[in-house]
Amino acid sequence: MDPLVRILAIAIMAVGLFVIPLGLPGTWLMILVLGVAAFYGEVGLVVLFAATALALVAELAEYAVTKRMTTRYGGSRRAFWGALLGGMVGIFVGIPVPVVGSMLTGLLGSMAGAVLVTYLETRHLPSAGRVGWGVLLGRGLSIGVKVAAGVVILVLGAASLLVR
Repeated sequence: MDPLVRILAIAIMAVGLFVIPLGLPGTWLMILVLGVAAFYGEVGLVVLFAATALALVAELAEYAVTKRMTTRYGGSRRAFWGALLGGMVGIFVGIPVPVVGSMLTGLLGSMAGAVLVTYLETRHLPSAGRVGWGVLLGRGLSIGVKVAAGVVILVLGAASLLVR
């Protein structure tokens, strides 16, 4: 494979790492690049499977951390689903704002979704605010987990591409 193509593949994977905090599927972009490289025999299947497993674990960790923080701060199951739905809506609302818009509105949307559902359940604004804070912490921690997984995938993929 041409060295420029390898550098391009690594650059695309780096872009994938930087879009993770924006709420976009950066780990899966990295897996796609590694999948194409594996198809052409430039990356071993072990690397591809290891990176895919890591991306799956990061997705599950995102779910688990957000769920844990929601319930830790008094949120119900419905509040958790409100946070997920609010986050998705927030990401789409924030897309017109360059670079950080989707990240901020995704976080705020998650918080707002949990607050709204909790308030509708309890009619107690301080409790709803507490749940919203828990969701915000959970989303922040889960972004950190996914970025850490993305760094490992990037290093693993880049090393595999550069060694061959």
